[in-house]
Amino acid sequence: MGLTYKTKLLMKTLEQLKELESKCLDGRDFNRLAKFIPYNMIKDFGMEPNEEYNNEERWNSTVVEFTRENVLKQLEEDVRFGFEKALNQRGISASLMFECVMMWNYILEEGLEDWDEDDYGFYGLPLFKATAVKYGWDNPIGEDSGRERKYDSQY
Repeated sequence: MGLTYKTKLLMKTLEQLKELESKCLDGRDFNRLAKFIPYNMIKDFGMEPNEEYNNEERWNSTVVEFTRENVLKQLEEDVRFGFEKALNQRGISASLMFECVMMWNYILEEGLEDWDEDDYGFYGLPLFKATAVKYGWDNPIGEDSGRERKYDSQY
């Protein structure tokens, strides 16, 4: 008699993320996270809705369900944008996307959550590549690691 085991992938809950702090100088990571947070929790994250959305009904009408699938959609967009900025040597934008991708990987807890922040390579390319490869997304640097000198703006 054979047994089949199903592995359920669990990610962090919003409740577990209340102590999380933005690592982006412009709050870009939390702006992305905010779209998943219901109105009754937004202040727990140290955020204030702008005037236009400062009522529960209006805010909650825009909230995206906090599911693995929806987080992966946002992560894929951020990885794609991160690659674009990194390959165009846009240092600030690439570093902000690096922090966003780090946050999503931390939330998902699927093997990349402990990425060494010092392993930035050139413009975050190693992290963008590792994330893209893990999930089967477009990887514009192919077999490169993202640490090759050709990606260095000084090269």
